[in-house]
Amino acid sequence: MSNENLLVILAVGLVAGWLAGQIMRGAGYGLFGDLIIGVIGAYIGEWLLPRLGILLGAGLVAAVLDATIGALLLLLVLRLLLGRRRWGGGWGRRWGLPW
Repeated sequence: MSNENLLVILAVGLVAGWLAGQIMRGAGYGLFGDLIIGVIGAYIGEWLLPRLGILLGAGLVAAVLDATIGALLLLLVLRLLLGRRRWGGGWGRRWGLPW
Protein backbone atom coordinates (compact mmCIF):
# COMPACT_ATOMS: atom_id res chain seq x y z
CA MET A 1 0.00 0.00 0.00
CA SER A 2 1.45 3.32 -1.01
CA ASN A 3 1.34 6.49 1.04
CA GLU A 4 -1.16 7.99 -1.40
CA ASN A 5 -3.58 5.09 -0.92
CA LEU A 6 -3.28 5.41 2.84
CA LEU A 7 -4.02 9.14 2.67
CA VAL A 8 -7.09 8.54 0.50
CA ILE A 9 -8.37 5.87 2.91
CA LEU A 10 -7.86 8.19 5.88
CA ALA A 11 -9.49 11.16 4.12
CA VAL A 12 -12.51 9.11 3.01
CA GLY A 13 -12.82 7.64 6.51
CA LEU A 14 -12.64 11.04 8.14
CA VAL A 15 -15.27 12.58 5.87
CA ALA A 16 -17.57 9.55 6.14
CA GLY A 17 -17.24 9.40 9.93
CA TRP A 18 -17.99 13.10 10.22
CA LEU A 19 -21.03 12.81 7.94
CA ALA A 20 -22.35 9.81 9.85
CA GLY A 21 -21.87 11.67 13.13
CA GLN A 22 -23.77 14.65 11.76
CA ILE A 23 -26.65 12.47 10.62
CA MET A 24 -26.93 10.23 13.69
CA ARG A 25 -26.02 12.63 16.45
CA GLY A 26 -26.03 16.15 15.08
CA ALA A 27 -22.33 16.53 15.88
CA GLY A 28 -19.14 14.67 15.07
CA TYR A 29 -17.23 12.40 17.42
CA GLY A 30 -13.96 14.29 17.28
CA LEU A 31 -11.12 13.76 14.85
CA PHE A 32 -10.05 10.35 16.13
CA GLY A 33 -13.60 9.05 16.61
CA ASP A 34 -14.73 10.21 13.16
CA LEU A 35 -11.69 8.60 11.59
CA ILE A 36 -12.22 5.22 13.28
CA ILE A 37 -15.95 5.18 12.57
CA GLY A 38 -15.38 6.17 8.94
CA VAL A 39 -12.65 3.62 8.22
CA ILE A 40 -14.61 0.77 9.82
CA GLY A 41 -17.72 2.02 8.01
CA ALA A 42 -15.82 1.96 4.72
CA TYR A 43 -15.03 -1.72 5.20
CA ILE A 44 -18.64 -2.46 6.16
CA GLY A 45 -20.03 -0.52 3.19
CA GLU A 46 -17.57 -2.05 0.74
CA TRP A 47 -18.47 -5.55 1.94
CA LEU A 48 -22.23 -5.21 2.46
CA LEU A 49 -23.52 -2.98 -0.35
CA PRO A 50 -22.45 -5.20 -3.29
CA ARG A 51 -24.03 -8.20 -1.56
CA LEU A 52 -27.30 -6.29 -1.40
CA GLY A 53 -27.03 -5.38 -5.09
CA ILE A 54 -26.33 -1.70 -4.41
CA LEU A 55 -23.54 -0.36 -6.61
CA LEU A 56 -22.88 3.36 -6.33
CA GLY A 57 -20.15 3.52 -8.96
CA ALA A 58 -16.46 4.25 -8.81
CA GLY A 59 -14.48 7.22 -7.67
CA LEU A 60 -13.99 9.29 -4.59
CA VAL A 61 -17.62 10.39 -4.17
CA ALA A 62 -18.85 6.81 -4.41
CA ALA A 63 -16.23 5.74 -1.86
CA VAL A 64 -17.41 8.44 0.56
CA LEU A 65 -21.05 7.38 0.07
CA ASP A 66 -20.19 3.70 0.62
CA ALA A 67 -18.20 4.55 3.74
CA THR A 68 -20.93 6.84 5.07
CA ILE A 69 -23.61 4.19 4.66
CA GLY A 70 -21.36 1.66 6.37
CA ALA A 71 -20.61 4.10 9.19
CA LEU A 72 -24.31 4.81 9.67
CA LEU A 73 -24.97 1.08 9.96
CA LEU A 74 -22.11 0.76 12.45
CA LEU A 75 -23.46 3.61 14.59
CA LEU A 76 -26.97 2.18 14.43
CA VAL A 77 -25.78 -1.23 15.64
CA LEU A 78 -23.70 0.38 18.39
CA ARG A 79 -26.66 2.45 19.49
CA LEU A 80 -28.90 -0.61 19.57
CA LEU A 81 -26.34 -2.64 21.54
CA LEU A 82 -25.25 0.05 23.99
CA GLY A 83 -28.50 1.95 24.38
CA ARG A 84 -29.01 5.68 24.54
CA ARG A 85 -28.05 6.17 28.18
CA ARG A 86 -24.54 4.86 27.82
CA TRP A 87 -24.15 6.27 24.32
CA GLY A 88 -24.28 9.93 25.30
CA GLY A 89 -22.04 10.08 28.32
CA GLY A 90 -18.94 8.73 29.94
CA TRP A 91 -15.29 9.60 29.72
CA GLY A 92 -15.09 8.65 26.02
CA ARG A 93 -17.11 11.70 25.03
CA ARG A 94 -14.42 13.93 26.45
CA TRP A 95 -11.87 12.34 24.13
CA GLY A 96 -14.16 12.33 21.09
CA LEU A 97 -14.92 8.60 21.26
CA PRO A 98 -18.41 7.24 20.62
CA TRP A 99 -18.68 5.36 23.92
